Amino acid sequence: MNILITSAGRRTKLVEYFKNEFKDDGNVIVTDCDMSAPALYIADKYYIVPRIDEPDYISSIKKICKKEKINGILSLIDPELSLLSYHKDEFEELGVKVIVSDYDVVETCFDKMDMFNFLIKNDFKTAKTYERSSNFEKDYELGNMKLPVFVKPRKGSASLGINKIDDFAILSILKSKDEDLLIQEFLDGKEYGVDVYVDLISKEIVSIFVKEKIKMRAGETDKAVSLIDGKLFKIIEDFVKKLGVVGPIDIDVFNVNGEYYISEVNPRFGGGYLLAYECGENFPKYIKNNLEGIENRKDIGNYKENIYMLKHDTLIVKQLYEKGD
Repeated sequence: MNILITSAGRRTKLVEYFKNEFKDDGNVIVTDCDMSAPALYIADKYYIVPRIDEPDYISSIKKICKKEKINGILSLIDPELSLLSYHKDEFEELGVKVIVSDYDVVETCFDKMDMFNFLIKNDFKTAKTYERSSNFEKDYELGNMKLPVFVKPRKGSASLGINKIDDFAILSILKSKDEDLLIQEFLDGKEYGVDVYVDLISKEIVSIFVKEKIKMRAGETDKAVSLIDGKLFKIIEDFVKKLGVVGPIDIDVFNVNGEYYISEVNPRFGGGYLLAYECGENFPKYIKNNLEGIENRKDIGNYKENIYMLKHDTLIVKQLYEKGD
């Protein structure tokens, strides 16, 4: 039973977790376009591949799948999710299970305006979001919005291009330079990260893990603490079922005065999933079970509260190139 993790980058600990689960009867193979990606040197085997936007990328991944007899494939970066989902049928003809949601679902998650419309249509609380400055200004004049606001790309990831703005002049300048930037209500409350696993066979929710984010770094959760919240579990169950995602999902939620607002949705492993694994929410095992044709049983909220995750620096020292190359 072999799994391929693409665009592995810096996610060394996650690769270690997969190795723990696959070590007895399979290998964890990883890819990246950069030979200095640390996760390459944690896996059982690695390949350097073209960038995901190059025309021969998918063909190179297919060759690896055939050579390594890959059973399942997943990506760790947002831009590749749609690509793999789009080519899902081609991979499954090779006997490779693509561990990602359907293409239209992935696109909805990746497009912040589409996600906002989905949330509003399905009666979930979320931050007010505007495509047009004029609509925001109208609500501001009516007292329905206030500064500061977030300005962010419609299709961004890893918190790139996000700015907190409390000045109309700066807001106008940013929008004039990029009309696709969205204006989003600033939610002043506790931020939670929710890790969810939806079984690939039954399509039922197997696990929900909640953590309160204490500190962020470069768009990822750096410090967090586990918590159990029955009210939030129910909201997430309802949301995930209506959205139709499968596999691992990462959801950002804000608690504002006791009300839960769904913010970002990433249909992949989130950077803060590590705490969920350490608390017993074993998504790599769930994936392995599914690849073996085994349905996972639902088990929500069966983990300890007040367990802290504190990320810290480590390093890999390795000669990457032969002398003279």
